[in-house]
Amino acid sequence: MRTVLGHFATGVVAITAADSETGQPVGLAANSFTSVSLDPPLIAFCVASTSTSWPRVRSAGLYAVSILSDAQETVCRRLATRGVDKFDGIDWTPSPSGAPAVTDCLAWIEAELEAEYPAGDHTIVVSRVRHLYSSDLAPLIFFRGRYSGLSVS
Repeated sequence: MRTVLGHFATGVVAITAADSETGQPVGLAANSFTSVSLDPPLIAFCVASTSTSWPRVRSAGLYAVSILSDAQETVCRRLATRGVDKFDGIDWTPSPSGAPAVTDCLAWIEAELEAEYPAGDHTIVVSRVRHLYSSDLAPLIFFRGRYSGLSVS
């Protein structure tokens, strides 16, 4: 199944928040991200049920979903690594409500939890959009287990 579904090219996002206890940035990387609704403005992403980062992001209340640009493969790999300071070497700026948005990303969305749905070994997270930002950079693409860029003219 992983091989077949790997044929569906996706973008990559960083889901980040300020830890509610320490104020330090916490986060994870995901490639299961989609828009859900324009009215009300909703997005969704999936996180592994075993994620130790998602509970910390969720408890912050508000978080940023940064759509990574083609130059940010190292950011993605860092946020996908367990047991390290995930933000070591990652620059970020606060969103309007203070969530850490990854610097030089393609776009970011500040959101808050709307609903969660168990789905096998993952949880589907639906979030209400609060603020938006976009740039003209090119996206980071994940396809067949590899990262690449996309020419944008």
